Amino acid sequence: MLLIECNGILQATCSFFRQPANFAPDFDLSISELAALDMCRKRAIFKPMTEDEQEALKRRCGGSWKLVLRFLLAGEACCRREKSQAIAGPGHSLAVTSKGEVYSFGSNSSGQLGHGTLEEEWRPRPIRSLQGVRIIQAAAGAGRTMLISDAGQVYAFGKDSFGEAEYGAQGTKFATTPNRIESLKNIFVVQAAIGNFFTAVLSREGRVYTFSWGSDATLGHQTDTSDLEPHPLLGPLENIPVVQIAAGYCYLLALACQAGGMSVYSVGCGLGGKLGHGSRTDEKYPRLIEQFQTLNLQPMVVAAGAWHAAVVGRDGRVCTWGWGRYGCLGHGNEECESAPKVVEALTTIKAVHVATGDYTTFVVSEEGDVYSFGCGESSSLGHNGEEGQENRHTNVLTPELVTSLKQINERVVQISLTNSIYWNAHTVALTDSGKLYAFGAGDKGQLGIELVGQQNERGKPERVDIDLS
Repeated sequence: MLLIECNGILQATCSFFRQPANFAPDFDLSISELAALDMCRKRAIFKPMTEDEQEALKRRCGGSWKLVLRFLLAGEACCRREKSQAIAGPGHSLAVTSKGEVYSFGSNSSGQLGHGTLEEEWRPRPIRSLQGVRIIQAAAGAGRTMLISDAGQVYAFGKDSFGEAEYGAQGTKFATTPNRIESLKNIFVVQAAIGNFFTAVLSREGRVYTFSWGSDATLGHQTDTSDLEPHPLLGPLENIPVVQIAAGYCYLLALACQAGGMSVYSVGCGLGGKLGHGSRTDEKYPRLIEQFQTLNLQPMVVAAGAWHAAVVGRDGRVCTWGWGRYGCLGHGNEECESAPKVVEALTTIKAVHVATGDYTTFVVSEEGDVYSFGCGESSSLGHNGEEGQENRHTNVLTPELVTSLKQINERVVQISLTNSIYWNAHTVALTDSGKLYAFGAGDKGQLGIELVGQQNERGKPERVDIDLS
């Protein structure tokens, strides 16, 4: 039996024996397979699938219900599905409660807050038009927002175009309230990721689709910058289930769940070595990052910054690679790394979560402690948080404990930070009790906190008036 493969499978087997099964026995299945199937049927994504769809997912995952369960649990763990979450977008922020309600605040010049207006919001405000719709995941980009419902539907608002010209450009089309993306209505979506020139979505079967990229030299298909039709990501991932996607400035990472274990694929622009293949060449089709096999590391969470990337392994090690400007890789220098490299300064902790921004990285430990490194601009690292201290803007080349978050006496479970070179950075931290804290740039209200006088940022984490539990 595959009990040692995943704690979830062991839990499934135990629960299977504790209570009567809710389905007739299948004598063609082993006890562990029956237990895994029982647990799969309790997962929110699996429940609405027809028997044919369930069997198709089983084949895609490798022909075993244990592998399907591992696929489902891995997706829940790295994407916080069915749980509260916070997102720090370029100039605006989003907060999703455990009940699926969505609050937004900050910059709203393109209607990216979804309230039907173009007015900035300095306090969290619920998106009223979504009443009755349960949101399980959110994504924020420059001037745009996407929300995913528990029914797999995708809602978008804000700007509908991509590219350099959009920044400061006039006459761009936008929507101020959530609109369902009709081109995705036949795809049950569980996650979205927004880059600077494209959008990617992940289906519940683990298939990746992209649109609005604008070049056939990057993702293996021809699209126009205004193309809203999803195109399947071609190449090796066509037949490999993906549990998480992460979008950087001009590239995409995919965390795949194969029978032999977890792996990471990358595609797009290779400038700075951010694709992780030991070179700086572009990749038209997804390519396996082989370095994790060399490091004997099982990737569990992946994060894509604008120009650098990071992974957390099953054993709690953290790897970073890409453009190392300002020390965002945490290796004590500003050198580029074209292949994943273990952050030695973090080997004494077990990491469970990582988040990357423009030139900044945050790591959350199993105990809920937070470490950050990289660009200190806008006080977004959370170090030396007392107002008036000049060194709170200092760049940090190796991971440092964020003592200002330690002092709130709350266990942090998720960090999100601005991932755009066009905006001053800000950071939001979510605790296991559902409390939200914010720090960094707040000039557009993206901290959810009223600033006084000439203030335009906060170096010390402050509680946002919203309960996400």
